Amino acid sequence: MAAFDTMPPSDPESSRKGPPDRKSTHCRLTGGFTLNASMAWAKLARRCALLFTLLAMTGCSSMYVDGTTQEIAASKYRRVEPVHPVQLLFEFQTRGVPNSRATALLKARVIEQVKTSGLFSDVIEEPVPDGALLGITLNNVPLTDDAFTKAFVTGLTFGLAGSQVSDGYVCTATYSTGLNAQPIVKNARHAIHTTVGASAAPGNAVKAANVDEAVTLMTRQIISNVLHDLTLDGNFK
Repeated sequence: MAAFDTMPPSDPESSRKGPPDRKSTHCRLTGGFTLNASMAWAKLARRCALLFTLLAMTGCSSMYVDGTTQEIAASKYRRVEPVHPVQLLFEFQTRGVPNSRATALLKARVIEQVKTSGLFSDVIEEPVPDGALLGITLNNVPLTDDAFTKAFVTGLTFGLAGSQVSDGYVCTATYSTGLNAQPIVKNARHAIHTTVGASAAPGNAVKAANVDEAVTLMTRQIISNVLHDLTLDGNFK
């Protein structure tokens, strides 16, 4: 709409003056858009710069893995004999949109965890003879709105007013034993909390040394829960 809003209203006299100059028409159509886009990028850059400055002023942030979802040991899974191979497809998402970089970082860990669970004779990314398929998605969803405003307030008070931002994670496991089999679907939820400034540590949470440690622990715990729930389903075989 910005491009068209910048155009002046039509002039009745213009029809008698011949066709408009192509160069001037191009300026009217694109000038407003270019100006608005430049202003938007400049505003975003200023916000980002201010956010990083405020975070630097308030000191380092701390990350905590929520303690509500605990890891379930593989020894507690219900065992089904005989075991079969399975094709595993894993995908990390951010607000429902595939995140290829995060998927690449976590895929090997997830595959290894499913392998060591002992639920399947083999776990590979290619199709298996009997068609068994296990799909796991891990979706990062925001639990705290307007993280920028929270960091802004923290910065203005030089860390005296702390803030907390929470990221939620929803894990969905879908398992089927063949093309015509009814899939089994299980879900689990988790969260990672980040505090900035003088904010108190969240209750019932485990402090992580860094981002990788927090994500690794969260992933392992949430995957163990969906695998456990799969084995409790009477149709799991």
